[in-house]
Amino acid sequence: MGEQDFPYWVNVTNPSYAPRILYNDLNQDKKKDLTIVLTKGYGTEALDSEVHVLNKTQTNIGEIYEEVLVDNPIAIILKNVKTKLTQHEAVVSIGDKKTVINIEKLQIPPDHLFNDVAFGSIVKFDVVDNHLVASVGGQITPAMFIGTIEISYEFKDKMYQAKKIEFKSE
Repeated sequence: MGEQDFPYWVNVTNPSYAPRILYNDLNQDKKKDLTIVLTKGYGTEALDSEVHVLNKTQTNIGEIYEEVLVDNPIAIILKNVKTKLTQHEAVVSIGDKKTVINIEKLQIPPDHLFNDVAFGSIVKFDVVDNHLVASVGGQITPAMFIGTIEISYEFKDKMYQAKKIEFKSE
């Protein structure tokens, strides 16, 4: 297969966050794909991961691994998830499914609340039952998470796109 360079891939140097290499058939073509999960940053209540999926492809020079585009989970959330935050409740709506979380009991001072539910400080990728899954934390203050958006991907139109989006409250 030879060597391939990916000069724009970045991973932190902390060995606890070393790149994860997974070997699964994500696109159900009976050939295993390489899935590489990189950690671009981490900290208290923060984890920024990105994923690269390489499909094995036959070319006139032999087999190579070709990177396939994976739709950005934050873009998927912005297109498909509606939220509302008041000092009494947080509302997360995906399609016709609405989750209402009573936050009054948490007694968060109103000036500590974000203007809206925020997504993106925690982004994780994994492969579950040969399907790529992104988990993105939803928070209402810098340190208060109310749940996670889980996005299951499918291979469609030559890229990995959202197949299923659901919110799981804490």
